[in-house]
Amino acid sequence: MVAFYELVTGQSAEWLAPQFAEIVTPGATLAIGSAERVALFMEGSAEPGANRTAILEFRVDDVDAEFTRLKDKVDVVIAPKLLPWGSRTAQFRDPEGTIISLFTPVTEAARARFGSR
Repeated sequence: MVAFYELVTGQSAEWLAPQFAEIVTPGATLAIGSAERVALFMEGSAEPGANRTAILEFRVDDVDAEFTRLKDKVDVVIAPKLLPWGSRTAQFRDPEGTIISLFTPVTEAARARFGSR
């Protein structure tokens, strides 16, 4: 899982423990722990592969270039397309099935909405 997110973000993970790593991006930190590590918070709280509702979104400068870079290495859900809210978006699944969305705001309204982020 860590290698997958290193590929997607282009950032190297920092291993803080044998079963826990963080990938720090300019906008967020992605913490990745094993089911056993997460269970330290609450037993049974993590079930690998059970997620089918959350979407992790990453804003990128050029969604088409990122899609070209990743498409042969990931499970593609949708190729880049313009969505009604003004973002050009591509989606794929991580190794546990979570949807990963890469997007680039392309309309004036979408660029204005994300301009301060």
